[in-house]
Amino acid sequence: MKVANPQAKAVLVFDGGCPFCRHFAELSELRSGIAGLEIRDGRADAELRRQLQQGGLHLRDGAFLIVGDQQLHGAAAIQWLCARMAPSASLLQLLAPLLASPARARRLYPLLLLARRVALGLGGLPADPDQLVPRPGAGA
Repeated sequence: MKVANPQAKAVLVFDGGCPFCRHFAELSELRSGIAGLEIRDGRADAELRRQLQQGGLHLRDGAFLIVGDQQLHGAAAIQWLCARMAPSASLLQLLAPLLASPARARRLYPLLLLARRVALGLGGLPADPDQLVPRPGAGA
């Protein structure tokens, strides 16, 4: 896989239903020091999810980073962001050096996905935003 151009505009597609993902994305946009970083709530944007799915990418499997013509997913997306951060927020100051290493990002990303699944489950949301959730009391 080619390395994404660090000069290209970066768009982080995250799961807005997950409080951890939302907080990380919002901090990244506002206080990471990455100029022009745009965040998009993939859970709220069905058309964006459809476009990503056409390329074989699914939000259920984690965040995406679109940089120019490159699409980074999961650990690679988070590592790309963290390696370029000059954060002013305390949480990002902790996470950026921890996840800036590709090897550490790959090892730790499954734990982030687990935390996401737990948070979504506690909120009554499926890990896959395209999965229908039966409403309590709804008949078959």
